[in-house]
Amino acid sequence: MTKPTSLQQKDVKYIWHPFTQMKTADYPIVITKGKDALLFDEKGNAYLDVVSSWWVNLHGHANEYIAKAVSDQLYTLEHVIFAGFTNPKAIEISERLLNHLPFLSKAFFSDNGSTAVEVGIKMALQYWHNQNNKKTRIIALQGAYHGDTFGAMSVTARTPFNQSFEKLLFDVDYLPFPTEENFESILIQFKQMLLNQDVAAFIVEPLVQGASGMRMYSAEYLDKLFALAHQYDALCIADEVMTGFGRTGKMFAADYLDEKPDIICLSKGITGGTMAMGMTLCTQQIYDAFLSDDVYKTFFHGHSYTANPLTCAAACASLDLLEDEQTQNNILRINQQHAAFYRNYLNHPAVKEMRVLGTILALEVKTLKETSYFNELNKTITEFFLQKNILIRPLGNVIYLIPPYCITDEQLKTVYSAIAEFLDLQNKNSKTI
Repeated sequence: MTKPTSLQQKDVKYIWHPFTQMKTADYPIVITKGKDALLFDEKGNAYLDVVSSWWVNLHGHANEYIAKAVSDQLYTLEHVIFAGFTNPKAIEISERLLNHLPFLSKAFFSDNGSTAVEVGIKMALQYWHNQNNKKTRIIALQGAYHGDTFGAMSVTARTPFNQSFEKLLFDVDYLPFPTEENFESILIQFKQMLLNQDVAAFIVEPLVQGASGMRMYSAEYLDKLFALAHQYDALCIADEVMTGFGRTGKMFAADYLDEKPDIICLSKGITGGTMAMGMTLCTQQIYDAFLSDDVYKTFFHGHSYTANPLTCAAACASLDLLEDEQTQNNILRINQQHAAFYRNYLNHPAVKEMRVLGTILALEVKTLKETSYFNELNKTITEFFLQKNILIRPLGNVIYLIPPYCITDEQLKTVYSAIAEFLDLQNKNSKTI
């Protein structure tokens, strides 16, 4: 190992990193600047960021258009309390997002993906409580990941990530992940769950389960599940924290559906990867259940930086870029490049399964152990691609790409070539075992 730099030494001395076993972790790479799809470390090395820095970056790093919007706002108004006050950029982003999602009517602000989900869960539960209805059960999908605050953890699959808190989480019923083989039985099981009329909400990551390995399922299945939930008067929550803002090929995964959700949770790409922000959008019907002369029917939730004008300015600027024809063409271009790689390598002997939707490409590498976040191949994959100056953060033995929309065809070709080399190496190694 090379000698750590002074910044790396200070980092280890002072900082506790997320999802990291600090005792065994390598020194973190110190990133000092970025441009488009590239990140640069303190030594000047460039890394191709094909996971959009944890799925948040849409338009590339240090985007000048978004930076100017934030800068202009910073010299106008940096923040104002959002209870009893508002600001123009919060109004603008709410109006524009609701225009994209016309089946929803109201926007509630928070700070990140977990809190956007937390708000959605609380909205759903209090919606029924305000009507003196005792519905409290929530149904989720097996393998779900919805965040790390307590409510979001409760509707997340029970895994080693949350086992320390399991006894403190509220009970949730889980449906199996839908596949062609099991879907008819899932519909029967779901109907049985709904018959008691005590289900408050059904929450899903629509079309793609991110953290569980970019697992994908069809819009047809989700349409039928949402329709059944609505038939039995249960609310539907779509956690679009990852899938929103073009990742699935459409502006939102809900755009693939005929049966629309009652609540949508947004974050990650909402500001183009510039600043932390969450929003939870809901129907007029849900909002109306909180309107009352009874103060106790108020939705008592908020954050100090709710609807921060800087984050709202970044979100508006990012939406400008996302609505631009060039960005939409880039999304289509990335999808076409992913699809070509899919066709060429779907039957590679080292590939267990490969999936493509929009700008997301995921492939499971065959290993002796089952597909899992804790698969021993995780570290091998990470190190292999870092040596090639490519930032890939695998989900165990699942390699996935979810790049910023500005990534070039040449940069994609570089990544595809590296993946092909890794697969060939894995296939060769498997023959020697």
